[in-house]
Amino acid sequence: MSTNRTGFKTVTTTSTPLSTSTVELKPSYNIPVVLVMLAIPLLLVQPWVGGAIALFGLFLMFQTVTLRLQFTATDLDVYRGEKLIRRFPYQEWQNWRIFWERVPILFYFKEVKSIHFLPILFDPNTLKTCLEQRCPRI
Repeated sequence: MSTNRTGFKTVTTTSTPLSTSTVELKPSYNIPVVLVMLAIPLLLVQPWVGGAIALFGLFLMFQTVTLRLQFTATDLDVYRGEKLIRRFPYQEWQNWRIFWERVPILFYFKEVKSIHFLPILFDPNTLKTCLEQRCPRI
């Protein structure tokens, strides 16, 4: 496994194009850190609001530490540690979008039978690149 300067962590080493190799996204702690930092002064003014934001930020921090996304040639796989917890085959995707491109905070994708909203807890540039290569928007 190696990581290059664009944030790609290449799991397989082949001479095939990037869209067929497995890419694991690097975690991004931006959203959890901002939420926790925002909660500190709010705790002094509005303890309930500040506490709720701090807990949410800590929850997202835990998710960032424990979850991993891997783009394979056919699926988006979600791992907790070494355990695969969910697989999303690209063939079932209908659309995807990253909200607030300048400050990406939310990733949406729609499958045939369900809709998913995920906070961006991973490198947003690599996420967008992998999505464009593997699941061009309709």
